[in-house]
Amino acid sequence: MWKKKLFKKIILIILLVLVVSVYLKNFLKKESNVSNITSSKISDIEIKDSSISSNTFSDVEYFSQDAKGNKFVIRAKKGEVNNEQVNVIFLTDVNASIELINSNNIKIKSDYGKYNIDNYDTIFSKNVTVNYLDNTIESEHIDLSIVKNIMTINDNVIYSNNDIKLYADSIKMNILTKDINIFMNGTNKKVKIKSNN
Repeated sequence: MWKKKLFKKIILIILLVLVVSVYLKNFLKKESNVSNITSSKISDIEIKDSSISSNTFSDVEYFSQDAKGNKFVIRAKKGEVNNEQVNVIFLTDVNASIELINSNNIKIKSDYGKYNIDNYDTIFSKNVTVNYLDNTIESEHIDLSIVKNIMTINDNVIYSNNDIKLYADSIKMNILTKDINIFMNGTNKKVKIKSNN
């Protein structure tokens, strides 16, 4: 009789340990029906001032997928979460990939990034490069909305392919169709185009 009671207690303890370990493992992971977000290890905790602390991660990767199967993967050598903005990850040395089911993939690189884990909006900044097919776009700033399928590219924009090199203030691109609109900020300014031939 006492063996049955002991056996039941051991089973309960094992179940409790499993439940607690699963809870702790997933405590920092934000889950939704569209996205699986993963990040590697917390490397340290930095104190920026006496009232705010932040978590720093190394080798960060976030992944999201829409209902059609289009994927957005973003990787960085470093990620940082500020306790005041826990839904925003500040990234360093960023590589992103937009993998589309019915269109060509887009690759983005930048020195820095700001990723919102709630809506997947991402800001890429400093030495930004976008590559798709034979096209390259360089700039200093990109606002990417995965939900709206729009990428807005600003600041010292240079668009180039095998035929031309184009200089503009802003480019707005539909991620799915690759349709682009090119803008200059002033009414007297014109887009500059140079032929590569």
